[in-house]
Amino acid sequence: MTAPDFEHLLRELTPRVLGALVRRYRDFAACEDAVQEALLAAAMQWPKEGVPDHPLAWLVQVGSRRMTDQIRSDVARRRRETEAVMESGYVIPSPEHEAGRNEDDSLILVYMCCHPALTTSSAIALTLRAVGGLTTAQIAHAFLVPEPTMAQRISRAKQTIKNSGIPFQLPTTEERAQRLRAVLHVLYLIFNEGYTSSVGPELRRADLSHEAMRLTRIVHHLQPEDTEVAGLLALMLLTDARRLARTGAEGELIPITQQDRALWDRQQIAEGVALISATLPRGSVGPYQLQAAIAAVHDEAARADDTDWPQILALYDLLRRMSDNPMVSLNHAIASAMVHGATKGLELLDALASDERLANHHRLDAVRAHLLELAGDSKGAVNHYRTAAGKTGSLPERNYLLTQAARLSSELDVRTADCVKTQPSVTESVP
Repeated sequence: MTAPDFEHLLRELTPRVLGALVRRYRDFAACEDAVQEALLAAAMQWPKEGVPDHPLAWLVQVGSRRMTDQIRSDVARRRRETEAVMESGYVIPSPEHEAGRNEDDSLILVYMCCHPALTTSSAIALTLRAVGGLTTAQIAHAFLVPEPTMAQRISRAKQTIKNSGIPFQLPTTEERAQRLRAVLHVLYLIFNEGYTSSVGPELRRADLSHEAMRLTRIVHHLQPEDTEVAGLLALMLLTDARRLARTGAEGELIPITQQDRALWDRQQIAEGVALISATLPRGSVGPYQLQAAIAAVHDEAARADDTDWPQILALYDLLRRMSDNPMVSLNHAIASAMVHGATKGLELLDALASDERLANHHRLDAVRAHLLELAGDSKGAVNHYRTAAGKTGSLPERNYLLTQAARLSSELDVRTADCVKTQPSVTESVP
């Protein structure tokens, strides 16, 4: 097994191991530590001894031993944990037994992290950390807040759960319904981070986007009548369908207007379109359904020039009425520019400039650069492309933005040189 495959396997198994331990021991922080020790043990042993036949069960057993050692080190804690284990009838499983258990502890963990003792934002942040494996910096980026603020939020979330006295366990059917919106938000953010990674050398993290899609399919199977669940799944399918065309041979970013649409996954697009087409007429329309409808309009255009921008703008108008998310307003400005001209889009961006959530986000400068270029202000576009490049932690995005700036700078130099050539020399201008 190659190093990337090994890392991918551990990332895939981590939330499932954590879910299995938390479900049994009900102590999130301690189980997190146990999982980290199990992963460290795997990283040291597996490359030498080979990956075990049942890697999930192996990690769960190592983590369980770590929890058992911790329990034995504290008599009082051992008593509480022993009582909980006896009540649940838990016995440390054999690898064969563990391999045959439900493999969707990741989804259970999502619901468990959306704990009633937490605010929605704290629950989502904790889940992104536990299930998505995102760093504090990545989660802060998703929430548009500083990293120290997010670190404090996650720490308080763990402490709140510990102090609440509420069992950290699989919620009832009624509780799952109450937590559904937070769960959908978590899956949405995990997918987004996987589809366009906020940091690192790769444009996307397929492990995250695929896991988010897998879990959303399960939620849809459990609640097939929920239109927003169907909308989120459709959105993921329609967006992920473009994945093969988003990067070039060297991993460079290719914008949607320049993508080879023959590489788009037509089967996935058909599934997404069918899903959203069946969902929209069923009554209440929510943000995920509208975003899926927008994605469908993009995907159904045979060429970039065929994109129905007036329809996209109308959908963004509806979406803005439902959400104060500045990213929605940013995309609305792009759609407005495509329908009414770059000047209109730039006017809308000016209104967003005072939104603190976007102050340090690269997309605001990137969009402004693009619209300035469309408006003919190449010099202004170069400056904003460069500013945007300095703000993103994604290497492919940074390279793309710097390439755009270099291209426009080169064109400006050529135009300047041509202008100089057409001007009369000093001697020619003197009679």
